[in-house]
Amino acid sequence: MRKWWLRCLIGLTLGLLLGLTACRRASEVETAAQEGFLLVGTGPEPESFDPQLSTSANALNVHLALWEGLTAPDPGDLSPQPGVAKSWEISADGRTYTFHLRPNAQWSNGQPVTADDFVFAWRRLLTPAVAAGNAAMLYVVEGAEAYHTGQTDDPASIGVKALDARTLQVRLDHPVAYFLELLMHPSFAPLNRASVEAAGDAFTRQDDWARPGQMVSNGPFRLTEWRPNERITVERNPHYWNNTVTTLQGVRFFPITDLNTEERAFQAGQLHVTEALPPRRVPFYRENEPEVLRVDPYLGTYYYLLNHTVEPLGDPRVRRALSAAIDREAITDRLLQGGQQPATQFTPERLLEVHEPLPTIEQGRELLAEAGYPDGAGFPELELVYNASETHQRIAEAVQNMWQQAYNIHVRLTNVEAKTYYARRSQGDFAIARAVWIGDYVSPQTFLEIWTSHHSNNYSNWSNADYDTLLEDTAATREPSERKAQYEAAERMLEQQAVMIPIYHYTTAYLIRPEVSGWQANLLDWHPYQYVRLEKTQE
Repeated sequence: MRKWWLRCLIGLTLGLLLGLTACRRASEVETAAQEGFLLVGTGPEPESFDPQLSTSANALNVHLALWEGLTAPDPGDLSPQPGVAKSWEISADGRTYTFHLRPNAQWSNGQPVTADDFVFAWRRLLTPAVAAGNAAMLYVVEGAEAYHTGQTDDPASIGVKALDARTLQVRLDHPVAYFLELLMHPSFAPLNRASVEAAGDAFTRQDDWARPGQMVSNGPFRLTEWRPNERITVERNPHYWNNTVTTLQGVRFFPITDLNTEERAFQAGQLHVTEALPPRRVPFYRENEPEVLRVDPYLGTYYYLLNHTVEPLGDPRVRRALSAAIDREAITDRLLQGGQQPATQFTPERLLEVHEPLPTIEQGRELLAEAGYPDGAGFPELELVYNASETHQRIAEAVQNMWQQAYNIHVRLTNVEAKTYYARRSQGDFAIARAVWIGDYVSPQTFLEIWTSHHSNNYSNWSNADYDTLLEDTAATREPSERKAQYEAAERMLEQQAVMIPIYHYTTAYLIRPEVSGWQANLLDWHPYQYVRLEKTQE
């Protein structure tokens, strides 16, 4: 009798466990994986789906799925590979590039991508009324700067020409060693003219064409859904020339600005990959869940942007003093704990090493006294603006305290939403602003050029003719050792003038599920989605 009851009890228990297992709801990542969709956190929502009207790294993560230029990045080392262009020739003087487009390169509507599509896109990028943030990157092309700055209104003066439907000729202002790397950036992708013009004047600042159901793109995926501040969906482009390499059916991007919320979403099975991780959580994952933690090198600088038109920030003595008081090691080692490197120079040391010594705090006090603020007396209350983030807030509070302790000066902290932050920065409505610059390609040029007088990303209002000339000469220098020396001189000039205040050089710490493969570490944190796969995991 006892054995009979025991068998019944065991049978009932096993049946209950099996029933519970069968009834368990699949997580969102499991359901998405079955459908072939990757779920990715992307930080703040992109400013625009127009690749010419956005400059943030968050927007670029989405653009990499939608657009492809003449060259495309290798998913591992980011070396330029044939993209829309299947091949090219370079003239002996390094100034003329002739690109041959693939006959099977198509738009997402099935129409062919032509050389004229690049001519149209680059002319639009350089049109002053469009106010494209990355337009200055194209100044290496003959006539581009003159057209963009209004010195001429003749678009034919720009050194880009369609020789025929599949042949594009580009004439440079001077030889540029990194030109093929530059062309990988989504800003220089072609645009479908009919699609853009269907929404209005193509040569004004409008992005109404860049919406689901209207956008025509040429990358491995196409935009199919946008729920503002909730979800962005891209789906596989059946007309992409290299579609056979793509295994994902799509990617869903989730604009989650709060890192704690994003981490909870990952733990709840709602994301395959997070955009970042709260720095204080890195030690926990190293100890307890190392299989989902990634800490990768990243070519970026976190810094404080100074508005030189706001007094007393126009005085280099004041700027140098402010920089001297910041304990960068305390920020990276105690606040962040993610392997970030303290920064006293703007260009990451992975690209360039210039060790210009900072003043001591005592020397900083002397500099402030010379500028008319002994012991902080009479120093105006300045505002430090940053966009909503726990990390930005903790760093701002630490720096606020360091300045108070060192110089007896007070800075007011203002936390704003990302779109408000971008608007205030572009309008010059700030004194000090949290900022970041991520390299667009692997060269010191991408960091140093933004401080030239007319660069569209120079929000500091600092201008120096000698610096401009030095960067122009450097870009045209073909001998590597000479070019390196010129870059070092440019970086040293920025440091001596304390044009901005570098805080740290990035690593990127984030969470990624083991089933995601093809997500390779690289200095720009670019991940071409056509090479990413979702592998089956053990039940």
